[in-house]
Amino acid sequence: MLDQYSLRTDPEGFTDITETVRQSLAKSGVKEGVCVVFCPHTTAGITINENADPDVKHDLLLGLSKAFPDRPEFRHAEGNSAAHLKACCVGSSVTVPVEDGRLVLGVWQGIYFCEFDGPRRRNYSVRVLKG
Repeated sequence: MLDQYSLRTDPEGFTDITETVRQSLAKSGVKEGVCVVFCPHTTAGITINENADPDVKHDLLLGLSKAFPDRPEFRHAEGNSAAHLKACCVGSSVTVPVEDGRLVLGVWQGIYFCEFDGPRRRNYSVRVLKG
């Protein structure tokens, strides 16, 4: 089963999509397996990170911006090469084990849609596979 979702993003940021992923898992009825969350965009991504302290999202964005600043020598005509680099670093998907019908996430973990070139209407998909 493939569930597809869309969201409106800020210019840059992390959107917690954990509950939406949990809803897809519940709808699937799968008790044991894996859940894959995928982003089909080249300037956005999916990651798992802390969801307790909102300052973590700020710090992640700050760190990525320092690691991948916009540079005048970039050649990409759209002018969003830094966003492509951040998306490469973060990745386009995560895979989470499913046990007893629940996502196997750590106490402080959440699943995030990561925007690096917004604001935009973005899509992501969730597939739950029975193990």
